[in-house]
Amino acid sequence: MPSGEPVFQYSLVNRRGSRVTIITLGASITSLVVPDRDGQMDDVVLGMTDVQGYLTKSPYFGTVVGRYGNRIAKGHFRLDDKDYVLAINNEPNHLHGGLVGFDKRLWTARTVRSDSGVAVRLRLVSADGDQGYPGRLLVTLRYLFTDDDHLIVDYSAETLRPTVVNLTQHSYFNLAGHRRGDILGHELLVNADRFTPVDSTLIPSGLLEPVDGTPFDFRNATAIGARIDQQQEQLTYGRGYDHNFVLRRTGPGLEMAASVYEPLSGRTMEVWTTEPGMQLYTGNFLDGSIVGKGGQRYGRRAGLCLETQHFPDSPNHPAFPSTVLRPGERFQSRTMFAFGVRR
Repeated sequence: MPSGEPVFQYSLVNRRGSRVTIITLGASITSLVVPDRDGQMDDVVLGMTDVQGYLTKSPYFGTVVGRYGNRIAKGHFRLDDKDYVLAINNEPNHLHGGLVGFDKRLWTARTVRSDSGVAVRLRLVSADGDQGYPGRLLVTLRYLFTDDDHLIVDYSAETLRPTVVNLTQHSYFNLAGHRRGDILGHELLVNADRFTPVDSTLIPSGLLEPVDGTPFDFRNATAIGARIDQQQEQLTYGRGYDHNFVLRRTGPGLEMAASVYEPLSGRTMEVWTTEPGMQLYTGNFLDGSIVGKGGQRYGRRAGLCLETQHFPDSPNHPAFPSTVLRPGERFQSRTMFAFGVRR
């Protein structure tokens, strides 16, 4: 780090030879190597080559974002009759925790025993007033990689004062391989009947609109590129998909949010979560200016993010699922990325 502090790297390798690599800067997934239908291994996440790249150029490649993932309108919210003003880093809004969010912070880490696979646990303390948020927050994160190529992400947080929390994993996936062009041919299914439409600054209106009859209907597997460039207001605002889906849920446990299939490699990925929402982002703001791993230049839509979460701007929408965390409570969340192949 610029301060001289070391950044540590952990590689979780399962019995199949699949591998997830994580660094303590941002608790970031820097590579994820899994087989295709012919058994050929490739790295399916976008990433940078060094610490400097993650600090100065990365658009949240592989990071855990917080204290609040996604946007908060105009960097302002009210909690218990008090107003809080947050850092503005996505004019005119607050995005992914601010100017120095969890993605730019050094986490502490150690390996942990698990009967299910190989695991690493990371911790971070966010001070009272960090980026404008109230309350000292202790965050614990565990990455577990199983022999079935399931990557399980467990989040936990506790606070000393009432605050808001919304943590998510921000990997950019390209199941063909991170060097293999765009993700428009990936076939996506999303378990959602509704989504949260946004204004021109990508802040939700507060409505929950049906996906039926819109380009946001992924209830049946559909190529991401099939409708992404339609002349439609919401797609214009996001320059493609950059929207939260209201997941169809039956209870509080782990349920499937989405599945992705890449036809050329045969790779598949299912996303399971305890969260009520998921942001689909299709790399619309990548423009070829970022040079990543192996000298790869990442062009527009080179990766897609499936960010399991509570809804954007929830502190300003009382009807949305609450993101408030109080002393004595514990925030807990689990998401699983299950990789496989289709023959």
